[in-house]
Amino acid sequence: MAKDLLSVDYEVYGKVQGVFFRKYTQKEGTQLGLVGWVQNTQAGTVQGQLQGPADKVKQMQEWLRTTGSPRSHIVKAEFQNEKTIDALDHKDFKVIR
Repeated sequence: MAKDLLSVDYEVYGKVQGVFFRKYTQKEGTQLGLVGWVQNTQAGTVQGQLQGPADKVKQMQEWLRTTGSPRSHIVKAEFQNEKTIDALDHKDFKVIR
């Protein structure tokens, strides 16, 4: 395989609920050719997992850190469990309710 596939878990803090953050995250991830999921948490954050080509995952991490949805206000984004994977665990990018 030419490109390394990466998997990383993320959590985004700030004003990220009630501002279509999940929908935009799904759209951005899909446009970048990534798979994974996104959901709201009880704590008022948004969390999920990204998987795909390393360069695209890096782009998405930057998007989660700095851009988000138009009405969101991101305080910080944390990334954990970053690892190289042999195959994708997901078929598409899901919004979990």
